[in-house]
Amino acid sequence: RNWYYGEKKTKIGDSEAETHSYFAESTHVRSPKPEYIQFSVGQVIGHKRFGYSGVIVGWDVKAKAPEEWLQHKYPPAKQGLKDTPHYRILINKANGYGKSTAYVPEEEITIIMGVEVVHHPDMKAYFSGYDGSKYIMQPWLKKIYPHD
Repeated sequence: RNWYYGEKKTKIGDSEAETHSYFAESTHVRSPKPEYIQFSVGQVIGHKRFGYSGVIVGWDVKAKAPEEWLQHKYPPAKQGLKDTPHYRILINKANGYGKSTAYVPEEEITIIMGVEVVHHPDMKAYFSGYDGSKYIMQPWLKKIYPHD
């Protein structure tokens, strides 16, 4: 599965198919970029609570995930976070963190300034290089996030 393209088809009834795109995997073009989206694809981030670093590979203006996942991730006291920007992260394998990707609300991440090399097996699928401040998107990704 080319999971970074993110199209998931779900059967509805007997004959209808509806496309769902979760976890910032949608190929829908994000233009114009809302001013309140603080971070951009290609920026290196640190997770405030868990301490891992990684690189942003996508964002949604609010959480787009299966309802069951959202209920598990956001208990009643944190329901408001569902309506905030969310980012898909490739987690730096050098951190030794068990997961390879994450989908997190904006308030849980911060930008890492300076050179931070991200080691992840999917880096070349998303990025062609590093310009000293952020990773350079592959053309297919730049078409989805033209303002990042």
